[in-house]
Amino acid sequence: MTRARRWTAGLLATVAAVALAGCTSPSEEKACGTSPEGVIECAPDQRSAPPKVAGELLTGGNYDVSQARGQVVVLNFWGSWCAPCRAEADDLEATYQATKASGVTFLGINVQDNKDKALAFEQSFGVTYQSLFDPASRMALALDIPPNTIPATVVLDREGRIAVVIRAAVKQEGLKPIVERIAAEQPTSGPN
Repeated sequence: MTRARRWTAGLLATVAAVALAGCTSPSEEKACGTSPEGVIECAPDQRSAPPKVAGELLTGGNYDVSQARGQVVVLNFWGSWCAPCRAEADDLEATYQATKASGVTFLGINVQDNKDKALAFEQSFGVTYQSLFDPASRMALALDIPPNTIPATVVLDREGRIAVVIRAAVKQEGLKPIVERIAAEQPTSGPN
């Protein structure tokens, strides 16, 4: 591995740790961990407060993810210009279709794009779930996801808290078991 790649990997790991602010202290390391594939997962009792995710939908109108409380929400940050985003589009749609009956919803968040290209991307890949239009990447930055690190997928539990962060393109065989596991969790007494 080159020095630049090691530095970049270290930086991404640091940024990912910040995204799971409830999982950053040494005493909590056993509750929150990173898999060899780079998936960061935090135990239910170690998750931070729900993030604010709201804005204009690509197709018009507004949406606030707090409307989905009680459901697992899979947020996927993407751009039409992003080759790995194109590679994962079919797997995201297949996972959405396979899990939506279990109280799971998906929400795309389109960053650094123009609306026409974003809409054409969704149509060409048959994406049926909605996406927020965030050309300034405000939501990505608020969740400590630099736009140059997309695609990124964040799984919110039924209470709206960040349960999992994946900083790479996903495949259905990797994402679906994670989503099903979070969907099977019993709600806690309330957010931390």
